[in-house]
Amino acid sequence: MVIIMKKLNVAVFFGGCSPEYSVSLSSASGVILNLDNQKYNPIMVGITKEGTWYYYNGPVERLLADNWHDSEYCTPVVLSPNRSDRCLLVLKEDGITRIPIDVALPILHGSNGEDGTLQGMLEMAGIPLAGCGTLASALCMDKDRAHKLVSLAGIPVPSAMVLAPDTPFERIEAFAETIGYPLYVKPVNAGSSYGVSKVSKKEHLSAAVSHAFQYDSQAIIEENIEGFEVGCAVMGHRELTIGEVDEIELSGDFFDFTEKYTLKTSAIHVPARIDNAKAAEIKETAGRIYRILACKGFARIDMFLKPTGEVVFNEANTIPGFTEHSRYPSMMKAAGHSLRQVLTTIIEQTIAE
Repeated sequence: MVIIMKKLNVAVFFGGCSPEYSVSLSSASGVILNLDNQKYNPIMVGITKEGTWYYYNGPVERLLADNWHDSEYCTPVVLSPNRSDRCLLVLKEDGITRIPIDVALPILHGSNGEDGTLQGMLEMAGIPLAGCGTLASALCMDKDRAHKLVSLAGIPVPSAMVLAPDTPFERIEAFAETIGYPLYVKPVNAGSSYGVSKVSKKEHLSAAVSHAFQYDSQAIIEENIEGFEVGCAVMGHRELTIGEVDEIELSGDFFDFTEKYTLKTSAIHVPARIDNAKAAEIKETAGRIYRILACKGFARIDMFLKPTGEVVFNEANTIPGFTEHSRYPSMMKAAGHSLRQVLTTIIEQTIAE
């Protein structure tokens, strides 16, 4: 007797009110195209830059061209807040249609999606959430609080100072002199290097601070860490799977938005060009940070490796890039896990909880 298993409805959320909207479209395309279509039925929920929600049933290719929000393929949709519903409410002209959701997979980067806002909605609605929850998402997006929490566990972090819009510039200059140039100025809550500046001279400090405040209400000044950046793809909740360590080789000032998504002058090495003992140490540190920040499902932990061999925490990305060539899938692939296998594992572990 052949048993036909019912496909699970996986709601993939993409787009969003964030500077990283276009990055989300690329990542969501990678996820949707790599879901096991024998097991899962992707339910595509697109959020425009203005914050309008649509149920999208058109070709995945239109996401990359950003012409997905065409009336031919879009119907207004809302998430039912009733925990007993676990569904989307599609607002058709002739009435409301319910689409049951078995698991939600948010693929939104940055604010209003990766920062715990959407995660809170999903948790309140009782929908199983694949990935980090509200607390971890908010913590990891906040560079200052993530650093403070990780440092309490004895893991080194860069010296830093948080700035409010009314912080006297004399204090900013004094701290900059203390940690020395070059240094970095960043928004506290942002991703994809938006609003980040490397400052080599004090004459450029004021402009960098103003630039960071364009993306968040708080900014942070961080010391420059000598060495290079390494990362770890981490997956799981109780038992963790950690991909191979990767290494970013820079030829320019830093890994900015252009370099992250074009690699015009940079290179990413997987596995990193380090010995096995150091790779094991980095993986162990990544796992510790993952647990300290209450991550589950998946996250990418970024660190610096100093010339002395010391490992320094940089940041945690709770929704890393998910294209075929993004760092997270590449690290997992190097460890023997295809993107399809990774997505299947993430979903199965979520359902099993």
